[in-house]
Amino acid sequence: MEPQVTSEMAGDRKAGAPVPDPERASGTPHDDVRRRIPHTDALLRDPRLTEAAGLLGAPAVKAAVREAQERARAGRIPPERIGDAAVALLPDTASGLRAVINATGVLLHTNLGRAPLSAAARRAVQEAAGSTDVELDLQSGVRARRGRTALGALRERVPSAGAAHLVNNGAAALALAATALAAGKEIVISRGEMVEIGDGFRLPDLLVSTGARLREVGTTNRTTAADYAAAVGPDTGFVLKVHPSNFRITGFTRAADVGELATLGVPVIVDIGSGLLAPHPMLPEEPDAETQLRAGASLVTASGDKLLGGPQCGLVLGEENLVRAVSRHPLARALRVDKLTLAALEATLTGPPTPTAAALAADPAALVARADRLASDLSAHGVDVRSVESAATVGGGGAPGVILLSAALSLPESFAAALRTRPVPVVGRREAGRGVLDMRAVPPADDERQAEAGRS
Repeated sequence: MEPQVTSEMAGDRKAGAPVPDPERASGTPHDDVRRRIPHTDALLRDPRLTEAAGLLGAPAVKAAVREAQERARAGRIPPERIGDAAVALLPDTASGLRAVINATGVLLHTNLGRAPLSAAARRAVQEAAGSTDVELDLQSGVRARRGRTALGALRERVPSAGAAHLVNNGAAALALAATALAAGKEIVISRGEMVEIGDGFRLPDLLVSTGARLREVGTTNRTTAADYAAAVGPDTGFVLKVHPSNFRITGFTRAADVGELATLGVPVIVDIGSGLLAPHPMLPEEPDAETQLRAGASLVTASGDKLLGGPQCGLVLGEENLVRAVSRHPLARALRVDKLTLAALEATLTGPPTPTAAALAADPAALVARADRLASDLSAHGVDVRSVESAATVGGGGAPGVILLSAALSLPESFAAALRTRPVPVVGRREAGRGVLDMRAVPPADDERQAEAGRS
């Protein structure tokens, strides 16, 4: 039944006119807020947002403005603060990638981009982002070899290499070598080195895709030089030795060394994987490029974004005639690196110690002192936190079984998601029902950012 309207309620209102809403007639607080929200066009004239549009693009700035307006409509911020809120919501860059603090205790975490670049490499990338002399000799004004200074720096670090070539990652380095030197031929490889690495990537599948045939020798745990010698023949492209990288076989084992294989009369390629260029005192069992070449390897392939501490790239080092054959193959053009990678790699090779090197060399006592200091700070703010001993690893398929003594912050497990969603995300690990923030891969300069994330 429709409500009855009395003459007192209607007053002088004309018959049939709608009943006014007293709340709307006077204006609700909600309506008042909506009226005070500036139009998008007006907000975009804010000099801060105008400048940001030039750096980030108009869509990113408009998205931040709309989000700030929605927060005002919801009553979360006053309309007068929409401009400030929009500025605060702007991303740091136009890329969707976000910088994070790696507190996982895995130095070369694949999901976090493996090796962080040094300050020297980052600056070199920034300088190379514009026009560069990547393929031009400025003295003569004619075309020059691409990446010549980076390749020169690489050879200086690996004196036993007669030549060097670069491609876009470690797998590409091995694939290019197999294509150039063994397509239609056989690659002799131990059954114990037919490895699978991350994300289901299997080395045998890569090698077969190049048009080569695999000649498996030996057994999973024992392969001798005689096994290789029996398989070598007219159809052999090369003998391949692969560092298992992410696992170890112990017990009743045998593996032929490079020196033994170098006597077989065919090229020997060693895929060391981790990119260690010279022996490292903390990683005595990790193969390095210089040692393998000195022992008789014809070529060494490796990654640049692991223990070398540089950008993602693949290294091919060794005998000049073989490197030339690899670098002149048509596939080499498809796998070549860009100017930013060349700049970052050269600065990594010639600059100061990388963050990866610093993390490897970190003093456990200093890590404990940092963890104690952060735990004390956070405890004073009411956080359930304590400093604990920890064990870090190299990661990235390098140095399996090597444990690096470390220290960490132990927090309630519920902190994990909150820390990952901070403006600068902190990524740790879960252990025994607690969240753990390991200090070894975290530069000391990031301690305050960790503390700020924990306090808030």
